[in-house]
Amino acid sequence: MRTKKKSDAMKFLEGLVGVLTFGGLIEAMRQAEEMSQVEFAKKLGISKQHLCDIEKGRKFVSPERAAKFARILGHSERSFVALALQDIINQGGLKLKVNVEAA
Repeated sequence: MRTKKKSDAMKFLEGLVGVLTFGGLIEAMRQAEEMSQVEFAKKLGISKQHLCDIEKGRKFVSPERAAKFARILGHSERSFVALALQDIINQGGLKLKVNVEAA
């Protein structure tokens, strides 16, 4: 099992669709559930406009909110928080990679 380097599959996917972002993940999950932005925003407890801004990368999500979304959607808090933090770091132009571990 590889833990340090990206898998060949992940490299292939990123080549097709680009680097995974928090907004991209949320949009993909919404589309997979065949929900409108209005429906999905209601599920997350946010406005449709805020959801749209997150999906398009115009707004970033705090680690706390990312963890809340993960719980609501039944997914890993660790993964959601890591993606949210990585987006913030990338937006700042820093060449760093986030690794989140449970305390």
